[in-house]
Amino acid sequence: MATLKLTRREIAAALSGSAVLLGQTPAPPVPQNPALSPDDELKAAREAIHQNSEQLAKFPLPMSTEPAVHFKT
Repeated sequence: MATLKLTRREIAAALSGSAVLLGQTPAPPVPQNPALSPDDELKAAREAIHQNSEQLAKFPLPMSTEPAVHFKT
């Protein structure tokens, strides 16, 4: 009996391909509002960042938490 060995990437690719075969469509992109002026768009973006940071501040993280990215110079 032959064994089949797949990597995690191969499994993920197979699963994502099967979702397309099953007729599932990805979520549509968020529409841009062209009626906003650049200043209003900037204010809305700053407000969204402020709201997101308030939501993140509700969850305590220890200082030992590893960041997702390491910046090296």
